[in-house]
Amino acid sequence: MKELRASQVYIIMMVVTALANSTMFTTYAIYYVTELGLNPFQLVLIGTVLELAVLVFEGITGVVADTYSRRMSVIIGMLVMGIGFVLEGSVIWIIEWSTLLPVFIWMLIAQLFFGIGATFVSGADTAWIVDEIGEDKVGTLFMRSQRLALFATLIGIGLSVGFSTIAPNLPYIVGGILYGGLGIFLLFFMKETNFTPQPKEEHASPLQAMADTWMSGFKVVRGQPLLIMLIVVTIFIGAASEGYDRLRETFLINEIGFPQHIPFSMAVWFGILSAVSTILGLVVVRVMERKLDMSDKRSVTAAMLLLFAARIAALISIAVSTSFVWAMIGILLISVIGILSQPVYNTWLNMNMESKTRATVLSMVSQADAFGQTGGGPVIGWVGSRFSLRASFILAGVFIMPVLVVLKRFMRIKNK
Repeated sequence: MKELRASQVYIIMMVVTALANSTMFTTYAIYYVTELGLNPFQLVLIGTVLELAVLVFEGITGVVADTYSRRMSVIIGMLVMGIGFVLEGSVIWIIEWSTLLPVFIWMLIAQLFFGIGATFVSGADTAWIVDEIGEDKVGTLFMRSQRLALFATLIGIGLSVGFSTIAPNLPYIVGGILYGGLGIFLLFFMKETNFTPQPKEEHASPLQAMADTWMSGFKVVRGQPLLIMLIVVTIFIGAASEGYDRLRETFLINEIGFPQHIPFSMAVWFGILSAVSTILGLVVVRVMERKLDMSDKRSVTAAMLLLFAARIAALISIAVSTSFVWAMIGILLISVIGILSQPVYNTWLNMNMESKTRATVLSMVSQADAFGQTGGGPVIGWVGSRFSLRASFILAGVFIMPVLVVLKRFMRIKNK
């Protein structure tokens, strides 16, 4: 078998996961609501269980990656998520021959697989590729892989619509198989050449090894006040994103409405929205890839500052929108900002942490995001129910504002 470079393996990993995710999640609501009959409260609980799984297991799996192997952690995560997604797609068949557990419980079990698997991958994948190719090259790779992943997302949108037409659960089956196949592919082609696990003789037990690595990562965070501030701010970012993600469709349906003179169903409108945002993301990522020096810390920090400020402006714009076109422009803008933010944010994080505890610290950041989504999402949802959805979007924008303060201070102190 021909050996692939680490950068090629990483790109394949990002492309396949993007393809699988868009295949599953573009039409997930049809399966959840129409086929399984889940009510809004159950939908919220499913999301909460997912985030709680991330919150609980993220630190543990991050330590596994730093103590033993980033490669092993990623492969385990891909296989576990594959099992979870196939199970999720099979629930409609399981309940036909067994009534031992209700649909909702089966879905929660599937979400646990999803959450636990995701924590094995989170942090470990970026820590692995940074070690393999170096911090100076990883920013460019993140941008390139994001651009190619967007092409895969477009393909996945079409696959999702097609498979859902055949059977609403089929996108999840296909997505799970893609994740499982990716795990097997990585087993053969993913190499780990620049990571040295901690010597076993230094520890009394595997649990002690993991505890020592976690404490090492904690000391890194504790020793950098700006990193502490970043983790705290990440909580608010998670709260803002969870609230917005849960409420944007409801806002379009109940507050704004769709054009009556265009005979499109809501499903078609949401499909168009997803496709347009992906295409716009492709264009903007390509421009950013050429213009932004992803190896320069100051440039990356400035880009983050601009993106978060634009996200706040877009949230407020949606909150005060009075027409369908106005609201759609704001939603598209937030989607494009999210597409751009991921590689920039990953690059910035990895520029400012040590290799030996990178996966652990990244897991801590991910835990902060999960904590924010678990705790903050319901707060924003309550504001939407008690006052209005527009007030929820404004609150989401307020939650992000501390990020701007942290980034400005970081540019003054850390970038020279």
